[in-house]
Amino acid sequence: MKTFQGKVAVVTGAASGIGRALAERCLQEGMKVVLADVEEQALQQTNQELAASGAETIAVQTDVSQAAAVEQLAQKAYETYSAVHLLFNNAGVGAGKSAWESTLADWEWVLGVNLYGVVHGIRSFVPRMLESGAEGYIVNTASMAGLTSSPGLSVYMASKHAVVSLTETLYHELTLRGASIGVSILCPGFVNTRIQDAERNRPARLQNAPDTHTASEEQLSQQEREAGQLIQQAIRAGMSPQQLADMTFAAIREERFYIYPPEFKKGIATRMEDILTPRNPTLLLPK
Repeated sequence: MKTFQGKVAVVTGAASGIGRALAERCLQEGMKVVLADVEEQALQQTNQELAASGAETIAVQTDVSQAAAVEQLAQKAYETYSAVHLLFNNAGVGAGKSAWESTLADWEWVLGVNLYGVVHGIRSFVPRMLESGAEGYIVNTASMAGLTSSPGLSVYMASKHAVVSLTETLYHELTLRGASIGVSILCPGFVNTRIQDAERNRPARLQNAPDTHTASEEQLSQQEREAGQLIQQAIRAGMSPQQLADMTFAAIREERFYIYPPEFKKGIATRMEDILTPRNPTLLLPK
């Protein structure tokens, strides 16, 4: 997709962070934007702020973990604009615990948003995009956590690896179908967003009980504490969402499938070498 003027974009997770930056970049390109987010107040505020600049936007409160909600989002987008050309399945949450301490509620919440949110987006939008016959593009947000693995983020890592695999498969399926729909997987590295505060959006039914066991700071090894500190520091010092949005649109114009910061190439190569050698997994941490 080379031109965007006058086309329609849908962005999930649009009220903050990467999603908002993508929405703003869509508007800079002259697009109409459907903003979707689970946070109603933040979503409406974002919509008002963007509309104040003369942008053409609508806001649709959406819990992407629910298929019916995403279907309603698609219906509203097509009822309003009659088309969707660019779809960002971007909404995501994070939860950091060891594999044995992550609860079933953690799994249901994180997979519901990070994986099933993408699944629902594909199922609700792709048939409509195919039927229109118009040029389209889909960007699914995964993470470098979908291309490498780090300790303490087991549920998040699993969700993002699944999104990468799903998106690779979607690319092949649409290519074999001869569809005029491009696909990219967005794998951000460390981005300065509020994903560490994602618990604010955890549904009440998936809250962990107060007595849920989690390792205390004293129980963690020195290596675990240092790894956690390095990751937190890297997030705070990470690239801005706006920089990531610029990178994403450059890749869309080039129809480049894998989108990730070039400084992470070495980490990706190390993991591939681990698999091909074969050798045990190398621990990859920010420096």
